[in-house]
Amino acid sequence: MARRGKKYIEAKKKVDRTRRYDLREAVQMLPELSYANFDETVDLAVRLGVDPRKPDQMVRGSVVLPHGTGKEVKVLVFAKGEKEKEAREAGADYVGGEELVEKIQKEGWLDFDRAVATPDMMKVVSRLGKILGPRGLMPSAKVGTVTFDVAKAVKEIKGGKVEYKVDKAGNVHIPVGKVSFGPEKLLENIMTVLDSIVRAKPAASKGTYLRSIALSTTMGPGIKVDPNSIRDVLKQ
Repeated sequence: MARRGKKYIEAKKKVDRTRRYDLREAVQMLPELSYANFDETVDLAVRLGVDPRKPDQMVRGSVVLPHGTGKEVKVLVFAKGEKEKEAREAGADYVGGEELVEKIQKEGWLDFDRAVATPDMMKVVSRLGKILGPRGLMPSAKVGTVTFDVAKAVKEIKGGKVEYKVDKAGNVHIPVGKVSFGPEKLLENIMTVLDSIVRAKPAASKGTYLRSIALSTTMGPGIKVDPNSIRDVLKQ
């Protein structure tokens, strides 16, 4: 087990591990638990009452955070012709076709955070499945990154669009902003994500859907959140 530093131990003392906090209270605690010499990312972790092994219980989606992620995102677009021009004008960092596919395959180049592709490029891009798939970088129609409207896709990603997908253990992990955002902006981002996850609930999911929720900063300890406080805010 990795040894924790003094600052982490001191931060952990501020959290009651036996308690589930109200969402608003948990968000307000985050600055007290942030001790790194950089603006830490705030992460949201949600355990869902689904069985990801069953196709009809898979939870996946995307959502645009109203206040962005606080991170500069490098976007690659696989396109050609007019769509290539459209992507560049929208602010894509890298645009191209088969030459980019070969660069990724042969050189292992992965200097981008998100990838978008037009449908006509997917026959070529599909060759990258084993490389991009495990890294969460493969374009997908389900989350809007396989589209002819590349300008919209690029602008949304640059503006704070995040994707989420339940893992094998039934958990979803999503960055929801920076500590410097302050409680109100973070709360709005978090509620936007949770609202999307709730709307994505599979019909086959039975029983409690939001089983547990936690917030944490990059270096700090986690804060357990009472799912009932989420439901109260969602109703407002």
